[in-house]
Amino acid sequence: MIFSPQEILETVMMTEMEHLDIRTVTLGISLRDCSDSSMDRVCDRVITKIRTLASRLVPVVEELATEFGIPVANKRIAVTPLSLVGESCLDLDYVKLARAVDSVAKEVGVDFIGGYSALVHKGMTNGERSFFASIPEALSVTERLCGSVNVATTRSGINMNAILSLGHIIKQLAERTADRGGIGCAKFVIFANAVEDNPFMAGAFYGMGEPEAIINVGVSGPGVVAHAVKLAGNCDLGALAEVIKRTAFKITRAGELIGREAARRLGVPFGIIDLSLAPTPLVGDSVGEILEAMGLERTGAPGSTAALAMLTDAVKKGGAMASSHVGGMSGAFIPVSEDHAMIEAVKLGALTLEKLEAMTSVCSVGIDMVAVPGTTSAETISAIIADEMAIGVVNNKTTAVRIIPVPGKDVGDMVEYGGLLGSAPIMAVNQFSAAKFVRRGGLIPAPVQSLRN
Repeated sequence: MIFSPQEILETVMMTEMEHLDIRTVTLGISLRDCSDSSMDRVCDRVITKIRTLASRLVPVVEELATEFGIPVANKRIAVTPLSLVGESCLDLDYVKLARAVDSVAKEVGVDFIGGYSALVHKGMTNGERSFFASIPEALSVTERLCGSVNVATTRSGINMNAILSLGHIIKQLAERTADRGGIGCAKFVIFANAVEDNPFMAGAFYGMGEPEAIINVGVSGPGVVAHAVKLAGNCDLGALAEVIKRTAFKITRAGELIGREAARRLGVPFGIIDLSLAPTPLVGDSVGEILEAMGLERTGAPGSTAALAMLTDAVKKGGAMASSHVGGMSGAFIPVSEDHAMIEAVKLGALTLEKLEAMTSVCSVGIDMVAVPGTTSAETISAIIADEMAIGVVNNKTTAVRIIPVPGKDVGDMVEYGGLLGSAPIMAVNQFSAAKFVRRGGLIPAPVQSLRN
């Protein structure tokens, strides 16, 4: 890659004045060769392999951040879904495996490790049933470990049996971490059409089609895009889309530079750059601010879905122009607790759960870092998950739910998590019941658009 002096100067300005950072450099590691009939041997093999491949990740990334002057917010690892790694054990104990993975993540110094995951979009094995039962304990007794479950695909349909179980699992996880605002739920994501090369947490896992190890990068840059939109002035939407596309191009180029150099120094292949706009709680680093700079009085106002659709499309086009290795989810994230403009919109009543769901049909992922009253029933949580999975399945896109029923909190209250997780206003949930619907269970069949062969 060759960078012009002008690009370098623009990147320096973006990092110093517009909150540009590399959100994550994520090392993917295959653990498929760590399986064994003994859980102790599995844990030993997993620790040894992660330690061997990831011991230099943090120092290498920190060196690059200093050399290039581009901050890297997080260093992360994604591993093969641990439900698969541990399933052959005769003494099956997934919590022991979770503790082992969390301990080596702490040892090598990464911020998070993803892969406490299962793929159950068409059904569950006996091992995966044991894995499901372990989730509340495993994610509440670990610090860095993140988990995810894929329960739906456009090809297979929606596994409502799994979704019904997950409503109860999320409630248990919230109760186990009640002293911290139910934070355990912030480390757990439910997917439709999960991607295998996602570098972002909490949903990252290392897919079965990936090589032995790889470097994937997730960029950020809402502040850069918001600044560009404000500078564009009162132009029409076509011209504004072009401004966003050109800005995304520059962000992607900076991210790929870091990713390729990290891969070279670590001696592993470069995988993809996920160019999703990922907000932080900082003022000036918000997807909601971009939408408001485009002309909305508040995020959630009529027109929000159209504005977000244009933003997501322009970001993807700019990234595709800049790199041949765009992957992950790539678009715009709208995690409520991590975006100060969205927090304010919820407080003012401009953004409701229903409007947020509509917006997820055109952006990356879905109902993300949404806090709801602790009294919300497991069946209602399952129904919210089912709605979001349906959007993903029917539209053949990745969608997800990261929802937190906060014990002891009600609508209008706030819960503080700190760091990148920010603070969440408790959002109102429709009080009419869907319990009879979700208790039917079974598999919602794949839509007709799945018949593409």
